[in-house]
Amino acid sequence: MSNSRKMPQDPTLRALVQAMNSRSFSRRGVLGAAGALGLTGLLAACGTGGGSQSAATSAAPAVTDLSESQKTVNWANWTLYLDYDDKTKKYPTLEEFTKSSGIKANYSEDIDGNDSYYGKVQAQLKAGQDIGQDIFTLTDWMAGRMIRQGYTQALDLANIPNSKNLLPALQNVDFDPGREHSLTWQSGYAGIAWNKSKLPKGLKSVADLWQPELKGRITVLDEMRDTMGLLMLQNGVDIAGAWGETEFSAAADVLRTNIDNGQIRQVKGNSYKEDFISGDAIAGIVWSGDIVQMNFENDDQWEFILPEAGGTLWSDNMMVPVAATHKANAEKLMDFYYQPQIAAQVAAYVNYICPVVGAKEEMEKIDPSLVDNPLIFPTDQDLARAKVFRALDADEETTYSAEFQSAIGA
Repeated sequence: MSNSRKMPQDPTLRALVQAMNSRSFSRRGVLGAAGALGLTGLLAACGTGGGSQSAATSAAPAVTDLSESQKTVNWANWTLYLDYDDKTKKYPTLEEFTKSSGIKANYSEDIDGNDSYYGKVQAQLKAGQDIGQDIFTLTDWMAGRMIRQGYTQALDLANIPNSKNLLPALQNVDFDPGREHSLTWQSGYAGIAWNKSKLPKGLKSVADLWQPELKGRITVLDEMRDTMGLLMLQNGVDIAGAWGETEFSAAADVLRTNIDNGQIRQVKGNSYKEDFISGDAIAGIVWSGDIVQMNFENDDQWEFILPEAGGTLWSDNMMVPVAATHKANAEKLMDFYYQPQIAAQVAAYVNYICPVVGAKEEMEKIDPSLVDNPLIFPTDQDLARAKVFRALDADEETTYSAEFQSAIGA
C-alpha cells in the first residue's frame, strides 16, 4: 500500500526525498530510492564538529565494574532511535542481545536535547557520581565536551572486536582520537518538514517558514548547530567554513525576531514531534528520521526535505559515563550493535545513516528496497547538500551558546 507525494523539482533533492514519499506495511518498506554508498565524505566531515570546554578539574573516581555479578546494562538514548515492535512493545534487537549475552538491557528514551541532558547530569558527573546509565548517546560536539571534561570512561576496544566494522572515516575523529571513549551510533540530517494537508504547495526554504499564514505554527530545534546552521545556510553562509560573529549574529537576529513576533511557536528537542502530531505545529526545522517514523504512525502526514540552501549533518555517539558500574556489559552491547546484520536491522527501522561496514550487504536480506536508500546509504549528491557545523573553540562556544540562548529566551 503506497501513495505518491508531490516531489521537489530540484533533482538533487529527488533521491533524498523519494525515500519519504511512500507508505507500506512495515517500517522497512517505507524506503527505497536511487543512491549508492557514499559515506566517506559525510562521515569524515561528521567527525570534525566538536565544541570545546575546559577539562574537568577533579580526578576520575575509582569505579568497581559490577558486570560479572550484575548481568544488566542501562542505556539512555533519544526517542525513535532503536528498532521497536509495536505489537510486542519491545525492541527486537535488544531482546536478541539479552538472549545471546544473558545481559538484561534497560533502555530509556531519556535524551531530548544535548544541552538539556547535559544540564540534568552534569553536576553528578562532575562529582564523579553514577547517573544510573552505563551508556549515553550524544552528538559529536557534546560527546567532545563530555570527553574533555573527564565525564566518560575509556573503552577497552579489545572487548569490542566488532568496532573494526566502524566506517574507516569515523575511526579517528578530532573530538576522540583513536575512538578511545566513543563509538558512532547513527548519523543524520536536519532540514524542514510540513503537514502536507495544511500546506499542499509545500516549502522550499527556511525563509518559507516565515510566511504570515504560518504564524504560531512553527517549531525549531533547540540544538544550536542545527537551527542556527539552517538559518545561516539560508543567509548564504558556509557553516563548515570560515565565519564569525557577524554571520552568527545575523542568523540569531532572524531567530529572535520570529520568536518575539510569535511566528515560532516553540523551540524544542525531540518533543517537537508532539506538536506536529497534535496539529499545534504544521511546519518547522526537524530531524529527518523522526518524520519518516512519525509518518508510519500518523497516516503519512508530513514531508521532509533539505532546504534549497542546504541542511545540516550530524552524528550521535555511544559513551560510558565516568562512574557507570557496568562498563564491560556496555562494551558487549556496543560490540553487538556493530555486527553488520544487527546494524542493518536498526538502520531499517530508524532510517538514519548507518556507520557500520557491511550493513549495506546485510540489508539485502532484510529489505532489498533499502539497499540504495540515500537516507541510510547516502550518495555523494545527497551529501553535497548537507553541511557539518564547523568546530568551535572554547571562547566561541561560550559566546555563541549564550547568544543562541538569549535569542530563544532561555
